[in-house]
Amino acid sequence: MIEALPKSHKYLALSALLTGAFLPPVDFYAVNLALPSIEHHLQAKPSEIQLIISLYASAYAVFLITGGRLGDLIGRKKMFMLGLAGFIASSSLCGFATDSGILILGRMLQGISGAILAPQVISIIRVLFSEKEQPFAMGLYSFTFGLAAVAGQLLGAALIRLNLMGLGWQSIFLINIPVGIFALLGSAKYLPEQRAAEKTTIDYLGVLLLSITLGLLVYPLTRGQESGWPLWTFISALLSIPCGGLFIAYENHLNKKGKIPLVDFRLFKNHHFNLGLIICLLFYSSSIFYLAFALLLQDGMGWDAWKAGLAILPFGIGFISSSLYAAPLSRYTGDQILNIGLLCYVFGFAVLALLLYKNQIISPAFYAGLMACGTGMGLIISSLVRIILKRVEIKLIGLASGLISSTLQIGAAIGVAAIGSIFFKVLGQDHSLKSYSLSFQYVLWVLVVLQLFAFTTGLVLIKRTKQKTHL
Repeated sequence: MIEALPKSHKYLALSALLTGAFLPPVDFYAVNLALPSIEHHLQAKPSEIQLIISLYASAYAVFLITGGRLGDLIGRKKMFMLGLAGFIASSSLCGFATDSGILILGRMLQGISGAILAPQVISIIRVLFSEKEQPFAMGLYSFTFGLAAVAGQLLGAALIRLNLMGLGWQSIFLINIPVGIFALLGSAKYLPEQRAAEKTTIDYLGVLLLSITLGLLVYPLTRGQESGWPLWTFISALLSIPCGGLFIAYENHLNKKGKIPLVDFRLFKNHHFNLGLIICLLFYSSSIFYLAFALLLQDGMGWDAWKAGLAILPFGIGFISSSLYAAPLSRYTGDQILNIGLLCYVFGFAVLALLLYKNQIISPAFYAGLMACGTGMGLIISSLVRIILKRVEIKLIGLASGLISSTLQIGAAIGVAAIGSIFFKVLGQDHSLKSYSLSFQYVLWVLVVLQLFAFTTGLVLIKRTKQKTHL
C-alpha cells in the first residue's frame, strides 16, 4: 500500500504519471496523420501501412490485462517505469527506422510498452488519492486524454508540415524521447514505492494463453476491414473461443490450488464491475466516429490533414473543458455525472446526424454538435473508471484496471470492424460527398442506439454503487 503523502507531493507524482500517460494516445493520433508521408518515404506497401496501425492496436489490447496484473504482483511504480522506458526505446526504434519492417516492429513494441504503462496510471491514482480527491485526479487524467487527442492530430500535421531538421514524420516518434525521459525522472523521484503482493509468482502459462486468446480475437478485428474480411479472420475469431475456455479453466484450477492466477475470476462475481465493463464496451465502440469523420472531411470534402485536424477542435474543446469541470460538477450530481455524459454523447451524435441529413455538414450548429460529443466524452472518461473501481479490492486494482482498458480497446476494435463495415457498405463505389455524408449518418444513428444502451446500463450501475459488493 502507498503511505500517506503530502498533498503537494501527490500532485507532483500525478504530473509524472500523466506525462507518461500522455505519450501513447498522442502518438496514436499523430501517426494516423503521418501515414501518407511514411508510405512515400519508406516505399511501404498498403499491407505494411495497415500493419503499422493494426499491430500497435493489437499488441496494446492484448497485453493490457497482463500489464495491470504484473503491477499488482511486482509493483505498480516498477511496471510504470518499465513500460515508460520501453515506450521511449521503441519510439527511438520507430524514429530511426530505415524500412517498413523496422517501423512495424517498433510499433508493436510501442503497443506492448503502452499496455504495461497504462493500467498502472489508473491503479496508482486509485490508491494514491482519497475518495474525495479522486474525482479531481481522474478529471485531470481525462483532460490528459482529451489534450492528447487534439494535440496528436495538430502536432502530427504541424511536425510533418514544418519538417524540422528534415526529419518529417520521424519527428513524431523522436519527440517522445525527451518528454518520456522527463516523465521517467519525475516518476523515479516522486512516485511512491508500493509493496508488491506477498507472493510474486507470475503465471507464465496464463500470460501465454490469454495473449493467444486476445490475439486471435483482436488482430482479425483490426485487420479485417482493410483486408476485405478473408476466411482467416473468421477462423481466427472462432478459435479464440476454445482458447479462452482453456484459459478460464486453467486460471480456476490455479485458484483452487491456492496459487496466484493471472486473472482472478472472483472479480467477475462483482456485478457492479461487470456492468461497468458493458458500458466500457458500448461506449468505446464509438471510436469509429473519428475514422468516419476523417474520411468525410478528407476523402469526401477534399480537405488536407491540417484542415481536417482543425475541424475536430470543437470536439477537443468540449472534451478538455468538461474534464476540468467534471470534479466540481460531481459534488452536486454525484455519480450521475456518468449518465449526464452519456446523454450529452447521444445528443451530440443525434444533432450531427440530423444536420448531415439537412446537408448542413459544416456550420455553427455542426460545431456545436461536435462540442456536445466532446463534452459527453470528457464527463464519461473522468467518471466511468472511478465509478467502476469503487467496489474493487485494492489488491485487484491493477487487474481490474487492465480489464477495463482491454475492454475499451476491444470495444473500439469491434466498433471499427462492425460499424465500419456498415459505413463502407453504404459508401459502395460512389465516393461522392453525398455518399460519404449518408454513410456517416448511418454510423451516427448506430452510435446513438449503442450509447442509449450504455445509458440504460449506467442507470442500473449507479443504483448499485450504494450497495455492498462481495468479491
